[in-house]
Amino acid sequence: MSLHFISPGLQTSIQDGGRPGMLRWGVPPGGAADPFAMALANLLLGNVPTQPCLEVTLSGPVIEFSASLCIAICGAHFELELNGTKVENDRVIAIAPGDQLSFGKRLNGCRAYLALSAEFELPEVFHSQATHLQSAFGGLDGRAVGAGNTLHLRDCRRVPERALPDRYRLRYSGRPLLRVLAGAESHLFPQAALDAFNDGHYAVSPQSNRMGIRLEGTPLETSDLPQMISSGLCPGTVQVPPGGQPIISFVEGQTIGGYPRIAHVISADLHLLGQLQARDRIDFETVSLTQAHRILRDKAHLLSALPDELTRT
Repeated sequence: MSLHFISPGLQTSIQDGGRPGMLRWGVPPGGAADPFAMALANLLLGNVPTQPCLEVTLSGPVIEFSASLCIAICGAHFELELNGTKVENDRVIAIAPGDQLSFGKRLNGCRAYLALSAEFELPEVFHSQATHLQSAFGGLDGRAVGAGNTLHLRDCRRVPERALPDRYRLRYSGRPLLRVLAGAESHLFPQAALDAFNDGHYAVSPQSNRMGIRLEGTPLETSDLPQMISSGLCPGTVQVPPGGQPIISFVEGQTIGGYPRIAHVISADLHLLGQLQARDRIDFETVSLTQAHRILRDKAHLLSALPDELTRT
């Protein structure tokens, strides 16, 4: 029982819920860049939200299956074909041995998540199968899959065919609003710099990756900021280096940094970072901690209600 990559796509890797709780050891959480989309795909199949799946970035693979199982694809939208017949995101797709799935033109978003009603036969590294691409561990030998690679599966099963309710279906505009909290050093920035940050209408730099999302816009004034001792970073931290162009730490980002932290993307919006691509625009909005908690609670309730909704359909 396996899936074979006839072509791999630009960067297709195995990802899951990552390695939370290991920052103290210098290990970033990693895992899916858009855990919300991954959770939707897994829940469609009756999996736990963080079960390992395939993360497809910008251009997708052509995969041949040798097992009877089901799959679901959520997140970025591609033109998808199964044996030459169009299939869609956000629903369970039955797979038979010999079937071939092809990712075509990308329509919106950056990363899609292909979940399976099966498990990968791969070892865990630090309690996770997630591929840490920057450090080359986890997943398939610590790298993206390549042409001709085969991933072996176990515990394949069939599940009922069903689709996500409309309110769960994701669409990406290419200009998200990211809500942020004030950063640990935000008080050190002059008010003009804070205003410019909130009004910056930043673009995503092509130099971005799973370590960090570099932004391009009007440089923020940093000449009067004091030197600081390197301190902790986690995904969503927005630092401002001397050049004045903000950098958002991402899922494989370094665990400490020495640049002032002007803001932090709220937990409920972190998954939106995973759908950003070069030249996308970003707007920031500062919210209170109370608002951030409410938004996260509402999104968690939405996910927790999905299994029951799927059972009723």
